[in-house]
Amino acid sequence: MQAFRVPRFLSETAAGRADVRGWIAAALPTIVADLAGRWELTVGDPFQPGGQCSWTAPVIDRAGQDLVLKVGFRFRQLWALPHEEYPFRPLTQMCAAWADEFERDYASAGPDTKIDPGLARTGIALFRALPASTDARLLCTDLHAGNILAAHRAPWLVIDPKPYVGDPAYDVLQHMLNCEDRLAADPADLADRMADLAGLDAGRVRQWLFARSVQESVGSPLMALVARRLAPC
Repeated sequence: MQAFRVPRFLSETAAGRADVRGWIAAALPTIVADLAGRWELTVGDPFQPGGQCSWTAPVIDRAGQDLVLKVGFRFRQLWALPHEEYPFRPLTQMCAAWADEFERDYASAGPDTKIDPGLARTGIALFRALPASTDARLLCTDLHAGNILAAHRAPWLVIDPKPYVGDPAYDVLQHMLNCEDRLAADPADLADRMADLAGLDAGRVRQWLFARSVQESVGSPLMALVARRLAPC
């Protein structure tokens, strides 16, 4: 029997977490085999280097269609306090990289495709500062309607996390960015609604939406509009 292959990034996560090691050794091969049998899949070797918290591989179904099978590790509750030995990157790292990218794009963009320089400086400075100014929690960072499922063991489950550790108020951004009509109509009202539903501080969610809209504004009329409407007085 061929040995069960584990991609490199998932192996690196397992090296620092006994619970992930146990899941790989005791549960993951059985889960993959069960799904392959249930859905009549031919499973290939997992993609390399793979993800940090999931096992993902190419498969072929009984009709000969090329598909992808992804099996994720089940973590702690959303926005849980990180364990001392957590292997996940800080949100400050991602925001700093995106801020650097924004500044390069802004410098090379034409005047008709970018927001006012003062607004750009204010927004991107806030985008760098926000993740370092609150207690850190385990985040999904790709939290939107397509990644939230109804379930039996809990009313709702979040899937497909891109885990970082940082400010929970960041996590509602992706859903808001996907609500383009509501963003265009009243971004402040949308931010307040999301904050209320998620039990977050509304002012902080507005700050994050303003900063993220600035970061996404080059070449995007919608994000430029949102940035201007949410700009600090």
